[in-house]
Amino acid sequence: MAVRDILLDTNAYAAFKRNAPEAVEIIRHAPLIGINSIVMGELLGGFAIGTREAANRQELNLFLDSVRVKLLPVDDRTAEYYAMVYRNLKDKGRPIPTNDMWIAATAFQHGLAVFSYDSHLRYVDGIIVGNLLSDFIF
Repeated sequence: MAVRDILLDTNAYAAFKRNAPEAVEIIRHAPLIGINSIVMGELLGGFAIGTREAANRQELNLFLDSVRVKLLPVDDRTAEYYAMVYRNLKDKGRPIPTNDMWIAATAFQHGLAVFSYDSHLRYVDGIIVGNLLSDFIF
């Protein structure tokens, strides 16, 4: 079974940490798991306002230490893809949250499928989005 490399959305990481069976299965099989700096910001922001900040940061750091996990910065190339995503969605009259456009742009830049529970990411033409292992098998 061949599984695509994935880019993790914040809600997918949260599902994995809650031991949601489909999330655990995807994480277990994905050969590469990307996390961009936007998702990192969302995670750290959530940790900062929660009651388990230190424990959540420690768990995230353990996750990031995996050889299969790669932190992907948002840079000037990502911004070019963001512009493409923004124009595409504007032309279709289908806006989505800004952070999710950055996630889509990162997916394009690195050739990754997006593991997310946000159905609005499906409005972005040209990326694979899913939340079941079968969505990422090719």
